Amino acid sequence: MSVRTVTVRVNGVVRTEDAWDHTTLAEHLRTGLRLTGTHVGCGTGDCGACVVLLDGEPVCSCLVLAVQADGREISTVEGVAGGGDLTRAQRALIEEHGLQCGFCTPGLVVRMAHAAGRGGSEADVLAGHLCRCTGYDGIRAALRKLSGGSGGDR
Repeated sequence: MSVRTVTVRVNGVVRTEDAWDHTTLAEHLRTGLRLTGTHVGCGTGDCGACVVLLDGEPVCSCLVLAVQADGREISTVEGVAGGGDLTRAQRALIEEHGLQCGFCTPGLVVRMAHAAGRGGSEADVLAGHLCRCTGYDGIRAALRKLSGGSGGDR
């Protein structure tokens, strides 16, 4: 095992920090760069809590090594969340009861931001996300609200 210097542009800011060659991007973001909004749930890429945008595309940061992100662009929930103001996606999730414990929410918000910029479907957003609390009805209602649909009857 060895340590390498990793330089990434995270949420528009160039950051350089050493990382072990086996450190995941999720660990590097949380412990090395102190960006704790990215959550780690399963560690196998199944739950979606750790989704970030890597060069504009959603990835499970628990499956990417920090050294693989060297020289690349990363957007985390802190970057897509609007710097203190709630985004439309966050407001919709709150208004439509699309979150409860909030553990899966950071990855979901990142995926929603990605889909909003590309006209992604509900299936695109929900792919690879597990929510054990909401039953998805509120999340789907929030997605409909964002896309101009009815938002459900909640």
